[in-house]
Amino acid sequence: MNVEKALSALRENGFDARWFATAAEAADALCAEVKGKTVGIGGSVTVEQLGVYDRLSRENTVYWHWCQPAAEAIRQAEQSQVYLLSANAVSETGALVNIDGTGNRVAASLYGREHVIYLVGVNKLAPTLEAAIDRARNVAAPLNARRLHCQTPCALADPMRCHDCHSPDRICKGYVVQTRPMGGIGRTEIFLIGETLGY
Repeated sequence: MNVEKALSALRENGFDARWFATAAEAADALCAEVKGKTVGIGGSVTVEQLGVYDRLSRENTVYWHWCQPAAEAIRQAEQSQVYLLSANAVSETGALVNIDGTGNRVAASLYGREHVIYLVGVNKLAPTLEAAIDRARNVAAPLNARRLHCQTPCALADPMRCHDCHSPDRICKGYVVQTRPMGGIGRTEIFLIGETLGY
């Protein structure tokens, strides 16, 4: 994948895009940047792999439903100043793609935050928007469904892929393609990281 092309396109589209060679460098930069804030975290294997929850909690009030009672943490995260999440895919043309089942993650990333930071492993790059949507549907969503023990065709299939199912366990209920920073967000930043992180 062409990292420089992706960074250039993201910046041309108005995003504050930064490159980090390693997850450790990205984690250090994040923790140095975010201090004295309320921080919400969406469901994110990438954030978990970065290991920043405890570090951020030293100097911020952090809400994450993976580490706290879910309903209250989700409610507080939706009102936080800073919101952290990943993307299911990023196109080299500068678009972010996410699939969500509950909606809390994408909703909090699109409106009302002072600062949204996407933490994205280089494995999530795709050459075009169409390829990014395909990656989100046929790679990220099935892996997340399997992680959550969903009894969906995508999680049970071999190879895993989207079946556009009607399963009650379906987690891909909404697709969001973001091509520019949202007007209701003060600053949208993308940390593109040169390691395989998340799904």
